[in-house]
Amino acid sequence: MMLSILLQATQVVDTVNSAVSSIPVVAKPTEMSLWDVVLKGGPIMIPIGILFAVAIFIFIERYITVRNASASEGDFMNNIKDLIEADKIDKALSLCKKNNLPIARMVEKGIKRIGRPIKEIEESIEIVGKFEVYELEKGLPILAVIAGIAPMFGFLGTILGVIKIFFDISQTSDVSIGAVSSGLYVKMVSSASGLIVGILAYVFYNWLNIKIGKAVNKMERNAMNFIDFLQEPNK
Repeated sequence: MMLSILLQATQVVDTVNSAVSSIPVVAKPTEMSLWDVVLKGGPIMIPIGILFAVAIFIFIERYITVRNASASEGDFMNNIKDLIEADKIDKALSLCKKNNLPIARMVEKGIKRIGRPIKEIEESIEIVGKFEVYELEKGLPILAVIAGIAPMFGFLGTILGVIKIFFDISQTSDVSIGAVSSGLYVKMVSSASGLIVGILAYVFYNWLNIKIGKAVNKMERNAMNFIDFLQEPNK
């Protein structure tokens, strides 16, 4: 009797083990860090990374420059007017040289022309202003180029990756969806990276253009006020 019970228990255990072994094991999804994803993009990620670094550098450098150029100019212009009214031209020039502002360099050129026809003073200020605007816009064309070519590098990386996938298929004759998709999603990393860098460069370019436009308008307004001040009686 006891032997029969043991035999039945053994059969039940074997049946359970057989059923468990027949259950398919679900593989745990592979997790990748952001750096792992970037490395999967291939060699084309090197130029994309360089373009990203250049875009960030230009944006930060131009942002600081434009912010400094847009600093408050009210006290400076008022002090210049007071010195000129007091006929202290040398001190006015010295004040201009001490201020690292575009309008200071423009006004300095105008002060040096005091006594000449107002048209000549206005033209000299305008010429200096053009150079100041050029200095503010320095580097923006590079951002425009990055905005255009970064996505192209990304697409190029994807195309090269697809070419390699089909070359591997021709060598191994493995056309399974797993073989194709595993290689294709990796190559799409370069396209996504190129688009991200291009979008950032485009945003940087337009945002800086807006800030520069505001700075230039302020420069022109102060330059016009200075010219009007010089045309007032007893100046």
